[in-house]
Amino acid sequence: MSEYKMTMPQEVVRIINTLEEHGYEAYAVGGCVRDAMLGRTPEDWDITTSAKPLEVKALFRKTIDTGLQHGTITVMMNGEGYEVTTYRIDGEYEDGRHPKEVAFTTNLKMDLERRDFTINAMAYNDQSGLVDEFDGVGDLKKGIIRCVGDAGQRFDEDALRMLRAVRFSGQLGFVIEPDTLRAMEARIQNLEKISAERIRVEMTKLLISPNPGTIRVAYTAGMTKVFLPELDRMMTCEQQNHHHCYTVGEHSIHGIERIQSLMAGEKQNELSGYASEKLRKLCASLDKKQYTMLVLTMLLHDVAKPAVMTLDDNGEGHFYGHPEKSAAMARSILKRLTYDNDTIDTVVRLIRYHDYRMENTMRAVRRAASKIGRDIMWMEFAVQYVDVLAQSPDTISAKTAKLDSCMKKYEEIEEKNQPLCVKDLAVNGRDLMQEGIKPGPQLGKLLQGLLETVLEEPERNTKEELLVLVKELEDSPND
Repeated sequence: MSEYKMTMPQEVVRIINTLEEHGYEAYAVGGCVRDAMLGRTPEDWDITTSAKPLEVKALFRKTIDTGLQHGTITVMMNGEGYEVTTYRIDGEYEDGRHPKEVAFTTNLKMDLERRDFTINAMAYNDQSGLVDEFDGVGDLKKGIIRCVGDAGQRFDEDALRMLRAVRFSGQLGFVIEPDTLRAMEARIQNLEKISAERIRVEMTKLLISPNPGTIRVAYTAGMTKVFLPELDRMMTCEQQNHHHCYTVGEHSIHGIERIQSLMAGEKQNELSGYASEKLRKLCASLDKKQYTMLVLTMLLHDVAKPAVMTLDDNGEGHFYGHPEKSAAMARSILKRLTYDNDTIDTVVRLIRYHDYRMENTMRAVRRAASKIGRDIMWMEFAVQYVDVLAQSPDTISAKTAKLDSCMKKYEEIEEKNQPLCVKDLAVNGRDLMQEGIKPGPQLGKLLQGLLETVLEEPERNTKEELLVLVKELEDSPND
């Protein structure tokens, strides 16, 4: 117990007070306590109590049976849900994922000692102050991730805790305590029991964390060989190419770190002021899903390089066809890890064109944007810049200068709202049918022909001009 004072949302205070007024114990618990102590804003507030689930339900007007068999009730207040869970003791874990049975208890310490890490095993209420039975405060001060009790037992209970340790290390900038790390390394194969969905959640949180390079810990500990063996092959693939100074895997991780640096608003010294500011603003505008798409793109954009690598007579490494092959491999990997179709499709497109070298003319940039897609073109610029920044320092200047020029041209294309796809044309299929053109494949070919013209000469994108032009296209002989 301590005199530590924590500011909690008024709804959380009301729930705790209501339970205490009826003779039960109740505390905020777990990650919310940890985050509040670190000065972070908790995403969720969880409450633990000595009250049984039905006793909790009887005290509040609106509740949801979230996980009744595990003692969890969601209490609704002001449109927000707060999970209230009865103190419990987990029974034997038979599958390395779930306890065979759950027993309720009235002992807070017994509930806390079943939790994964010391920093997640603290509880708080205004009456008792901070309850810290396992020196979570000390570990917060030291910046370490340490298991509650015996690390091996904690990981035998739920193997996902190993990846959670790495994730918390990335999110908090903490190091994993040596005994905890050794226990992880001895149980890597237990990760095979964990569903792809649960792996995906933890891996994503790690990759979008402030320290995404912590995925190296997952690699060196042996975890990625279970759920992402492609990364292991990338990490040992020396590129033997003058454009690169890292293995394929290190290049990819450096790329992710550069995106995080941009998201954090840090100036990129190797870039011009224009590019650095433009990319920082772009990254600041991304939502969480788009950011996830970018880091997944950088993780997998060169995933096929180990498979396609060849050496020329001078010992120089080449990776012909790797963008298309990497895109195909990425689709398979992301499906395996149960990412949603929108994320998969966007990442695959970004990877397919990550090495697309557009010429430095308005016409070429328009054609590149038409091929890549206006919806992801800015993201593709970010990918190409970051890809260059993670290469050999000797090659960065010339490559980024060309990208600067192309990005400025694309910015002008956007400002002028120049057409890049059939939907941008000043006429549509209905307009052409009104001119007597019958629906069918020919109609689509004519619209595509009009697009080809306005990609060359965007000023011709007027209804009058295109209706004249479509007559010329109709009258021209077929190839």
